[in-house]
Amino acid sequence: MDWDNLCFNISTFVAGIFVLDHGADKFLDHTVIVGRRLGISPTLIALLTAGAEYEELAVIIAAILQHRSPLALGNVMGSAISNILGAFSFGLILNPDGMEFDRSARIYSFLLLSVTTLFVVLAYFNLLNRVTGGILIAIFAVYFVSIGYAIYKGIAEPPQMSDSDSDSDIDDEIPIVDEERSIHRDNRGAASESSPLLGNGDPRKDAENKKTPRALYYHILQLLIGLLELSLSGYILAHSAGAIVDSFQLSGTVFGLTVVAFATTLPEKLISVIGGIRGQGGIVVATTAGSNIFLLTLCIGVVAVTGFQAKGADTFVLFDLVTVWLSALGFTTAVFIGPSRAAGIVLLVSYIAFLIFEFTIYRR
Repeated sequence: MDWDNLCFNISTFVAGIFVLDHGADKFLDHTVIVGRRLGISPTLIALLTAGAEYEELAVIIAAILQHRSPLALGNVMGSAISNILGAFSFGLILNPDGMEFDRSARIYSFLLLSVTTLFVVLAYFNLLNRVTGGILIAIFAVYFVSIGYAIYKGIAEPPQMSDSDSDSDIDDEIPIVDEERSIHRDNRGAASESSPLLGNGDPRKDAENKKTPRALYYHILQLLIGLLELSLSGYILAHSAGAIVDSFQLSGTVFGLTVVAFATTLPEKLISVIGGIRGQGGIVVATTAGSNIFLLTLCIGVVAVTGFQAKGADTFVLFDLVTVWLSALGFTTAVFIGPSRAAGIVLLVSYIAFLIFEFTIYRR
């Protein structure tokens, strides 16, 4: 074993976690503010941003270029499972009483179940080919356009309000910023002077922040920076984790289903943890639903169009497909019945059982 290479990749993995933590924190803070400023649901914003698995797509394309399509498909299925059982479950466990799921969350959770059902049927009957791959990519395009239209409609047709109501909205935003500032203080100790969401210990400057809220473009820019950090961290974590455990010589499918999927979904796990603590149920649901729709349409479509070829031990088994579908069913059920800590515990225990089965019975 190359110990120097191993230590380097472990260090890279740890550094990726720090980037992940900072990006998730920044993304959540500014998504809430942008949603309030524009008068649209934060769920839609999260669907279009954190719900787009750019780091997963990067890993999948890299695997395809290396002629390792089983790793790519295993990564997609494992990530779809991990997003629900290993990430969404944390949000339910941490703060179910403080969260609520809006109408948009229920709509997109049902859409996820429909997309998952379509993927499972195609995979079970071995119908993943260039034609069906093109259909899946087309479905993603329609889904993406629908979100963009919903956001445009929300911006173009804001709720009617008087000038005094508009002024009060700006005032209403200040407690959110103050709350975020207190959260950062609790979690990180001394506040940073450079961050607009963190207090600097100077009452005069805190008062100035209250009197002059940041412009909208600033929060949009910070949201995009947080999203970039999430994507970068997912890419770093996936590659470093792959190098660390590659010596175990697992099959490509199992490796993608477990290790790579766990690493690339760490952004979703952290967003669910922070979102659950802060009671942002819409963002937690949107991140999970959007990520899985992205994975099971665009990413699977790319794998199918390029030609999925696997022989012998590297093929997926019925257990994997059943787990993917049951995860989507459990997610949709949890969204429709409302946040529940018991549901979160069941989902998390199911994920642990899934990992155990993959490393023992279905290790290929």
